[in-house]
Amino acid sequence: MIINEELKEKLRNLADKYETADFYNGDPSCVLKRYQRIEDIECAAFIAAVLAFGQRKVFLKKIDEILENADGFGGPANWLKNGDFRKSFVPTGIDCNKKFYRFYSYTDFVELFEVMHDILNKSATLGSYFAGRFTACDCKENLSALICDAFKNCKVIPHGKNSANKRINMFLRWMVRKNSPVDLGIWDWYKPSDLIIPLDVHVIQESIKLGLLPENSKGTLKTAIQLTNILKEIWADDPCKGDFALFGMGVD
Repeated sequence: MIINEELKEKLRNLADKYETADFYNGDPSCVLKRYQRIEDIECAAFIAAVLAFGQRKVFLKKIDEILENADGFGGPANWLKNGDFRKSFVPTGIDCNKKFYRFYSYTDFVELFEVMHDILNKSATLGSYFAGRFTACDCKENLSALICDAFKNCKVIPHGKNSANKRINMFLRWMVRKNSPVDLGIWDWYKPSDLIIPLDVHVIQESIKLGLLPENSKGTLKTAIQLTNILKEIWADDPCKGDFALFGMGVD
């Protein structure tokens, strides 16, 4: 698809409008400024991204509930690495199979934390662990799939081959994109040009309205890659900058 100059300029202006520190307000990315240590930032961001679906005010409350729990044990990295989540996450007298958020139970999240626990006992940070796996594998382009594979037994992580992996790609946007008032860019071993746009309903709807995607587009990996490649016509080295334009416009 060839984007005309008028649309390119519109998207550039929208991205500049929404990619500001104010984007943190009411967004799960607000956890990025909660901690100072890299290991805490990564763990908090990953937990926040995994929970970022459904009603914002509800999942933000759940994110805060987990992080407040972790802060009582020295922050999320220590909480996970030392296994303190096993004795503090599930309230006394609560059935572990009770739902914690939407259709996911306390047990489902404990399983997620167990994998993060194992990772942090192998590597200093989540980033260093995935950098090692990325270097060792042949799949150089789709880092989100590699991360999902590391959590292959966790129900809260998407595993379908056709999944757009919106939440994982959002986490990667936070970690990889540089020179942003929102994203931190602390994973310098992965290129922003290889990121895949976090595809959600707002992004799809606005992309269809603007003629970037056909009307029957669904939330699939194929669609996410298609839109990412289109946005490279504007931001060749940083296509996920377009996420701010499309998502911001959709939320407004």
